[in-house]
Amino acid sequence: MREALAALTIRGRAFLAAGGTAFLCALVLGHDELVRVGALLLLLPLATAFYLGRSRYRLGLVRSLSPGQVAAGQQARVQLDLTNDGRMPTGLLLLEDQIPYVLGTRPRFVVDRMGPKWKRSVGYLVRSDVRGKFEVGPMKVRLSDPFGLVELERTFQTRSSLVVTPRVVPLPVVPLSGVWTGSGDNRPRAFASGSAEDVTVREYRRGDDLRRVHWRSSAHAGELMVRREEQPWQSRATLFLDNRKIAHRGTGAASSLEHAVSVAASVAVHLVQRGFSVRLVTAVGVDHGGTWHEQHGALSAETAPLLESLAVLRDTSHPHIDLKWLHEVGHAGLLIAVLGDVGEHDKPVLTRMRHSAASAMAVVLDVPSWSRGAEPGGLGTAQQTAWLGAHGWRAVACGPQDPLPTIWQDLGVAARSGTGRANAPTAPLTGSAS
Repeated sequence: MREALAALTIRGRAFLAAGGTAFLCALVLGHDELVRVGALLLLLPLATAFYLGRSRYRLGLVRSLSPGQVAAGQQARVQLDLTNDGRMPTGLLLLEDQIPYVLGTRPRFVVDRMGPKWKRSVGYLVRSDVRGKFEVGPMKVRLSDPFGLVELERTFQTRSSLVVTPRVVPLPVVPLSGVWTGSGDNRPRAFASGSAEDVTVREYRRGDDLRRVHWRSSAHAGELMVRREEQPWQSRATLFLDNRKIAHRGTGAASSLEHAVSVAASVAVHLVQRGFSVRLVTAVGVDHGGTWHEQHGALSAETAPLLESLAVLRDTSHPHIDLKWLHEVGHAGLLIAVLGDVGEHDKPVLTRMRHSAASAMAVVLDVPSWSRGAEPGGLGTAQQTAWLGAHGWRAVACGPQDPLPTIWQDLGVAARSGTGRANAPTAPLTGSAS
């Protein structure tokens, strides 16, 4: 009851004030008719507050997002299914879902009276131009009487997550000579003939040819085992993204870091499409503990973890690049780096990275283009690409206005001709098989 009295609206408080005034006027002027008017004005909000305060509504909410992961600039739909699980009908319901301002204005809905076991559905669209992982909810419900005298507020504690991934630009196919890709260029290798103990086997799967059952291994394992007749080569690619704060300029969506994340996302999706097993590495180490993301099923399912990691990636204040991943995860295979402002202290690190990979390609951001007032200390972009080219990298420069497909195509031309944009001699591009 106390909560309901505290939830009186301005109209309800006005009714109480008018009722008290009518009583005072009746006492002073001696008009009995004002006593009846004052009693009505006082009893109406009080009775409404008592009724709402004693009511026990049982409301259920199911929130669904479709899709749960979208690219920056695309829309997602939020569906709200509200049910009345109690035996009492509700009054007028005012719904307000709590969302970050980056997703838009907070949606508000008015739902009419809901009888027992009734269900109402409402929906709205959200859109963000900024990548990230955002919480949608909780939803607040305001219960109001038909006269608008009292409003009680209830809050559902359920929340949902919306992942906004970086913008992905389709990239043209460029030659990556010498890299086994698992499809197209794939050369399956048969196992060498030998004794039965040399045969590589795996568990029986529904649909396997029974003629491939290896009975001796099945007897040892206690379950059916079949021969693996051939094993395709699988190419590996390590995608390095320099996310150090000192290596970038600008703020917000217009910063060089955001451009670097978009470049990395586009390259990651392109490599998975080409059949690569991809892992993401940042300046602070390996993402997801060194997991290689491969395309075994739908493309969207395989790129979702990579894009989600890039969606929540933040800059780091650590000034140096951590290279523990070189020893933790093994050979890098094809190495593609998205670099910011490279300094003198980064040269030994980049040299070690190059030596750990079969071949290395780099997109060097022209960081000063994002901020004319950049502090000195880094090498110029032309000097960076020239130095990288002289140390075995295929490097091209990338400015804020340069189309990414053109940059990627230039990188492929540099790899095929053995030169970067700085025309520095480099070794031939080769890949590795795992």
